[in-house]
Amino acid sequence: MVVGDFAEEVDTLIVGSGPGGYVAAIRAAQLGQSVTIVEKGDIGGVCLNVGCVPSKALIQAGHRFHEAQSGDDMGIKAENVSVDFSKVQEWKSSVVNKLTGGVDGLLKGNKVNVVRGEAYFSDRDSVKVSTDEYSSQTYKFKNCIVATGSRPVELPTFKYTKRVINSTGALELEEIPEKLVVIGGGYIGIELAGAYANLGTEVTVLEGEERILTGFEKQMAQLVNKRLKKNNVTIETKAFAQSVEESEDGVKITAKVNDEEKTYDADYVLVSVGRKPNTDELGLEQIGVNMNDKGIIDVDEQCKTSNENIYAIGDIIEGPQLAHKASYEGKIAAEAIAGEASAVDYLAIPMVVFSDPELASVGYTEQEAKDAGYDVVGAKFPFQANGRALSLNDSEGFMKLVTRKEDGLVIGAQIAGPSASDMIAEAGLAIEAGMTAEDMAMTIHAHPTLGEITMETAEVALGTPIHVTK
Repeated sequence: MVVGDFAEEVDTLIVGSGPGGYVAAIRAAQLGQSVTIVEKGDIGGVCLNVGCVPSKALIQAGHRFHEAQSGDDMGIKAENVSVDFSKVQEWKSSVVNKLTGGVDGLLKGNKVNVVRGEAYFSDRDSVKVSTDEYSSQTYKFKNCIVATGSRPVELPTFKYTKRVINSTGALELEEIPEKLVVIGGGYIGIELAGAYANLGTEVTVLEGEERILTGFEKQMAQLVNKRLKKNNVTIETKAFAQSVEESEDGVKITAKVNDEEKTYDADYVLVSVGRKPNTDELGLEQIGVNMNDKGIIDVDEQCKTSNENIYAIGDIIEGPQLAHKASYEGKIAAEAIAGEASAVDYLAIPMVVFSDPELASVGYTEQEAKDAGYDVVGAKFPFQANGRALSLNDSEGFMKLVTRKEDGLVIGAQIAGPSASDMIAEAGLAIEAGMTAEDMAMTIHAHPTLGEITMETAEVALGTPIHVTK
């Protein structure tokens, strides 16, 4: 029997507490709205709990172990270096707990009401939240922001089991696999392949396309491909996984590689072939919210859906599935609800892969700019001409700046190399602020730093390079 349900009224209801939902909640509260956030899982969503944050912790642990074994060039030798993987997992969890606890505190500090339960839209302006099998509560809202995120795609022939795992399972393993097969050479598959390879796992990547990381320029992906192979990772392209046989202690994967059938034995197989939006069990169809056959919700430039009281952000709308995109859209939606003229502008949204080396891109690539009708200059500067990169013993890579030929306006940048994920922010700021290559070149950068590469690349764009010849 359901406990008595009397509707509670709120200004703004947010479904999901990931990097889109919790940011939207805080911004809405700052704008004076009464905010309730509904979360059926853990505060922080996939990103903080089983995605962005724990994966970077695992990647960092892999780097530390690999570096400890690879210091001969610097005259540093370490013997009997080992990994206590239970300690790695314990440390990774502590990082997650600090961040999720911090988010919980921020929500409380901004007087956001947090409700634990599963939401279902019962009317155009109402949500029924089931807190357990026998009770539910209805919330009547003036406006609602849906931020339910996504989940890994499950292949029909690779149903998730103990040995057939998704990214969440790969982050929660109790031991370092001796052998791992990764299906999918996108950013998630490549990040986890690199992490486990650094920890000593024999990794094979099966990618259906002609190369890995197809979302990035070919030359950037080639650097990652080269480094992975150097680390004994086998990369099979034009490879399509067909089936899996699971035993108590491993799996055998059958794949078609360039029309030839091959088999691979491993402890686990990680399926990383994309993510599916969590929009299929919310009841959105019956309240006038339009979406396509893949479950992606249609929104306008303020993230408003076809139901004028409901907004949608993050992985459930069109565009790359990025945590920082969701956070950005959360702010836009909260401000739109408050009556501000905020609207999305995705030109300066960065894309990053925490591979080895790191890859980052923002704005247009040179080819995209040309396809869009721009006459551009593509200027490139190598990491090997930078003193800081050399002193890090990590000088493989480059930065590329895309500028408009007529006035030097910066419209894109790509970086492959150490700390690319941090360096890309300056290029993003330049695009957002309408800066030119001259503005970047005339900005004094500290020496010796990787940041100088941005200045040097801008000088190449101007035709006045100092540390490379024209």
